[in-house]
Amino acid sequence: MSSLRVFAAVVPPLEVVEDLEDFLAVRRDAAPAEWRWTVPDQWHVTCAFAAEVPDFLLDDIGERLADAAGRSILPSLRVTGGGAFPDPDRARVWWAGVVGAEGGLGGAAEELAALSRRCRTAFATSGVRVDGQRFRAHLTLARLSRPLSVARWVRLLDGYHGPSWQPKQVSLIVSYLGQGPGRRPRYEVWGTYPVG
Repeated sequence: MSSLRVFAAVVPPLEVVEDLEDFLAVRRDAAPAEWRWTVPDQWHVTCAFAAEVPDFLLDDIGERLADAAGRSILPSLRVTGGGAFPDPDRARVWWAGVVGAEGGLGGAAEELAALSRRCRTAFATSGVRVDGQRFRAHLTLARLSRPLSVARWVRLLDGYHGPSWQPKQVSLIVSYLGQGPGRRPRYEVWGTYPVG
């Protein structure tokens, strides 16, 4: 029995990814050398993550995710603003925020958080130990090899307002560490499940 790294996610459409990538492309050279940029075609909003999933449980998780997604209604979303984990002064991760397209989090935050709870429940009721970190709707843009201040990079994203999109599905994705270009993770979409 093999064990897999698996997550459920909302993946933005190509036009959203391309718009954010165009905004960031001209700024990449100014970033510190310690930054490891994420790959734009792997950007996603993680709803649930499990580091060790027996491969035989994927079908069961998929069935439960299909139910969770089907019971969720998501508003139009937009990428805007940003932040850092654990905080901008000693960041290890720099991210772009995902909010409701009508401005601000409002109901979008509640609906995305509810979807995340349903996805985590789908994992847990399949017998999988789920990562318990607080949900924050975001796209990870870069990881830092050591803690650095990214306050000016967070402010930079305050001026970015991407195109809106209507999420149509939740994806179940398997992550293979070190198997992608530049020893990045390689993602394999196991299944997609319609929202609503």
